Amino acid sequence: MPASEDPEVFATPIVLGVVADTHLTAKPRPLLEPLVEGLRNVDLILHAGDINTPEVLRLFEALAPVRAVVGNNDVAELQCTLPRVRRFQFGRFSAGLMHGHDVDGLTAHQAVVRELAGKVDLAIFGHSHRSLRGSEHGTVLFNPGSPTQRRWEPRASFGIIRIDDSVHPELRFF
Repeated sequence: MPASEDPEVFATPIVLGVVADTHLTAKPRPLLEPLVEGLRNVDLILHAGDINTPEVLRLFEALAPVRAVVGNNDVAELQCTLPRVRRFQFGRFSAGLMHGHDVDGLTAHQAVVRELAGKVDLAIFGHSHRSLRGSEHGTVLFNPGSPTQRRWEPRASFGIIRIDDSVHPELRFF
């Protein structure tokens, strides 16, 4: 599905819960309690792909409104309905959300830099399962890691981003 072009607009202050790479199957197990507890009071959940199934998306929707992008492991139904990139406006800050897979052989980090760095204030991505909070070309780069498949990381993770008069990204590990 093509990238969404028009940004969705939200007022600030806002608290975002950020997840990626949940990789839960068609018969999903419940979301882990530290993740549920961490997302309990957010205003909006951003999922950076590899949700896997619509049922998993509904688990997150039970906690807060969700905006998601497609990942490389998502079922055909999600691949047909979710965009590759989403854009947002949070008060005066622009943001982009993408998974970061299969972009001309680039790593997820390289793909997000090429697609969003220097073009938005905040770029959120997934795919690598590696948590990251950094910046390039004046853009805050944020990868929440994975709350279910930590792979190369010592602990599972997700993110919380508070946006008011500035952007406050925070990685949470469990």
